[in-house]
Amino acid sequence: MMLSSASPATSAPARGRSRASRSGWATPLGVTTLVMLASLAVLAVAGKTLWGQRADRPDPSAVLRGPSAEHLLGTDHLGRDQFARLLSATWPSLLPAVATTLVGALAGIALGALTAVVGRRAARLLGALINLLLAFPAILVAMFLATLFGAGAGGAVIALAVASVPGYARITQTLAAQEAGTDYMAAARVLGLRRHRLLLRHVLPHIAEPLLLNTTVAAGSALVALSGLSFLGLGVRPPAYDWGLLLNQGLDRIYTEPLPAVAPGVAIVYAAVAFQLLGEMLAGAAARRARPLPEEECAARPIRTGRPASADHVLEVDGLRVDLPTADGVIRPVRGVSLALRRGEMVGLVGESGSGKSMTALALADLLPDGARTTWGTHRFLGADVGPATRKERREQLATGMALVFQNPASAFNPSLRIGTQMTEAVRTHRGVSRADAVDLALDRLRRVALPAGRRLLRSRPFQLSGGQRQRVAIATASMMRPALLIADEPTTALDVTVQRQIMELLHRVRDDDATAILLISHDIALVADACDRVLVMYGGTIVENLPAGELAAGARHPYTRMLVASVPDLDAEPGPAPRPVEGGPPASPGTSPGCAFRDRCPHRQERCTVEDPVLSPLGPGHEVACWQPLPAPPSRARQESEEAQK
Repeated sequence: MMLSSASPATSAPARGRSRASRSGWATPLGVTTLVMLASLAVLAVAGKTLWGQRADRPDPSAVLRGPSAEHLLGTDHLGRDQFARLLSATWPSLLPAVATTLVGALAGIALGALTAVVGRRAARLLGALINLLLAFPAILVAMFLATLFGAGAGGAVIALAVASVPGYARITQTLAAQEAGTDYMAAARVLGLRRHRLLLRHVLPHIAEPLLLNTTVAAGSALVALSGLSFLGLGVRPPAYDWGLLLNQGLDRIYTEPLPAVAPGVAIVYAAVAFQLLGEMLAGAAARRARPLPEEECAARPIRTGRPASADHVLEVDGLRVDLPTADGVIRPVRGVSLALRRGEMVGLVGESGSGKSMTALALADLLPDGARTTWGTHRFLGADVGPATRKERREQLATGMALVFQNPASAFNPSLRIGTQMTEAVRTHRGVSRADAVDLALDRLRRVALPAGRRLLRSRPFQLSGGQRQRVAIATASMMRPALLIADEPTTALDVTVQRQIMELLHRVRDDDATAILLISHDIALVADACDRVLVMYGGTIVENLPAGELAAGARHPYTRMLVASVPDLDAEPGPAPRPVEGGPPASPGTSPGCAFRDRCPHRQERCTVEDPVLSPLGPGHEVACWQPLPAPPSRARQESEEAQK
């Protein structure tokens, strides 16, 4: 509040000081780090120029002298000044260490990060290669390669760089594996982004902080290792010299003149500590983010275009099954699901947790976890048979024709990328749209979901938005490609009732504007009955009833559907019996035993229900049920009123 009320002349410096303090460089530790790094940089650049001639000039009259005012660290066996040699050795000591670190880090990070974006077989092969390389101790590998390449600075750099690759690869592989399983990586794969885009935009930026810290710390370790190789005679060879070689030369008289041997060791430790502190400061800076924007929740009236929904099918699936291998055997969370969606139709998919709703959505979007196996009798998307298509062709088709709105938009967005980048990458990848046109399209989509903040919002990151804003942005992002099918998996979870209503209005707007078919997954029976055209009730991994949404409250015929409807309180009804909860729970492993999956909880079960699984059969126009003895249809409202009047 104080900053916003201050004048520009006073608020700008205040903001500058605030940013400087938040960055960490204004702290005592930050100042110390800058001073140490600056001193090393100055010595590396100017050391050879200022002290190089004195360091290389022999003096036979001053051989092996001790420290004095003229020679602060004494002289060597040729009478050369040891202090001048120490200072001029800064560049030849630091440059190989930095080069070793950069070469090893680039190769190792690339190798480890590839495991998150390649196929399963290639990922296993890369993982096995990394494990094999890690079996050999790095220092022994470095010494062996240094001997193989021959003594010298170049051979030592190559040897140490190669030896450090497995360590970088393992750290990167572990970090990248955590990112590979996130929702935003799954969404990026559905968008059909190429592997280099996945790597550069969705993997490496998110793991940059620990890698940055590890790399800068490794620079200090590389300095110590290279100095050690020079000390052993496997690195720099005379007449060249670095701190390691100076340490070796001073060791011969450490008991009589310890300072010539101690000084190079102090220089090595000083530089290693500076690299360590640099890593800490850079990692801390990378972890900080910009100040969150103020929340702006704006309401807007729905936009209606009057565009009629076409009658052709967008999706046709028959007999969809999903098998998941586990330690206890294969389980089948989805078994024989059949559904069809037309353009402009909103279909609700309801059921208890564990009934297979989200797993069905993931199977349709080709986002099942590794090892899962999907089979079907018929699977057509946008009129094309999905079966003969390759995985690449299927991903391309899904990226342009299908969109998902995940239950938790906070995990569906990459927190390290700006909103504008994530909204525009699909149209830029698949439509070849320019950056400016993609931004204009994103602004238009944000206005349609009542977020007119515009370019300011595009520059923000997901964590700077409220839950309602993130869900609106997710819907806007899903509509960027004008998909034929949108799957919304619990889009109103954890939102207050006002925002829930706004989200449902937005979904209706997307449907009306683009004739998009919407599969709405939800636990909220009342919400689905009010918003959808049809309702699919799922239990035990299969569809048990398919009926018009208007008949859900009074026309359900499956016992499970009746129990779900009875468990929902009606706020408009007069006081009466309390809602009855659905007793028991869904089966842990549906389909493993014969019979109806609902038989143990059904009060109307028969002998046939225990031995034979019912199939989805038509009962009337647009109404199907999977039950051997469907419940009788309730009497109509007119008949009920007549019977009550007679009483």
